Amino acid sequence: MKPAILFAMPISQKLQDRLAERYEVLGPLDRANPLPIPEAARGARALITLGSLRTDKAMMDALPDLGLICCYGTGFEGVDRAEAASRGIKMTHAGDSNATSVAEFAMGLVIATARNLVRGDRMLRAGKWASLSLERVPITPGLAGHKLGIYGMGSIGLKIAQRAAAFEMEIGYHNRSRRTDVPYGYHGSLMELAAWSDVLVVAVRASAENRHAINAEVLDALGPNGFMVNISRGIAVDELALCEALETNRIAGAGLDVYQNEPHVPERFMALENVVLTPHMSALSRTAQSAQQKVLIDNLDGFFSGRPLSSEMPLA
Repeated sequence: MKPAILFAMPISQKLQDRLAERYEVLGPLDRANPLPIPEAARGARALITLGSLRTDKAMMDALPDLGLICCYGTGFEGVDRAEAASRGIKMTHAGDSNATSVAEFAMGLVIATARNLVRGDRMLRAGKWASLSLERVPITPGLAGHKLGIYGMGSIGLKIAQRAAAFEMEIGYHNRSRRTDVPYGYHGSLMELAAWSDVLVVAVRASAENRHAINAEVLDALGPNGFMVNISRGIAVDELALCEALETNRIAGAGLDVYQNEPHVPERFMALENVVLTPHMSALSRTAQSAQQKVLIDNLDGFFSGRPLSSEMPLA
């Protein structure tokens, strides 16, 4: 009899077929109303979920045989880790398997935002390219010689820094602590980093302590010539404060791939010309998905065969 695994979210048919060779694959759950768990799924031994979804005491109560929680991506903020630890449930995540893909996308948003790529595309498609006047679109400051601040110098932040350096940008960062293995300038506070930056990229891990870290004061420090890009989690940005800063030109623009209440995107963002919006797609490359799926399968196989897990997280 195949061990049962439960997906909290939809997965590709290809991955489902691959896993079905070894496991009874159940799910997905209803994202809006995951509880009560369907009776057929209550015996699942492993739950595969996303960091943005709640895996709390009620969910664990509903899965009495649960022994493993696999976060498919790198985030794990939705998991009650203390509750999992108290039950002896192991937990894994995707580690840095999608870091390259997310860093590539972050730089894409930096370029699209700071160089007005999307605005230019819309103008051309609307038939508004009527002359060769230099004033046909707003002149941008460019990237070379300007300052890129990275909030969160983890695996993704480091890869963003390496790519930004190739654009001849000066790199600074703020982290919980200074890293001794990177050559970039450390700033002791997020406010200090924002005031220094021309472009501020949010790459911090989602957690309660980072909720609305990008607030009105930080945006004011970034200033009317500054740009903000978020590829972290929507929870890290106060969306109301960001809308107001964009609407009143207190910052020059923003690029967002993540939102606080996905898939809902505030209508106020939709009405703005100075923000580039994408649907949480930074990790949606073949290389990233292949790497994440490999980590997931390695962890499932390790758990059910009694071997060490490839990316187990400490829960204490």
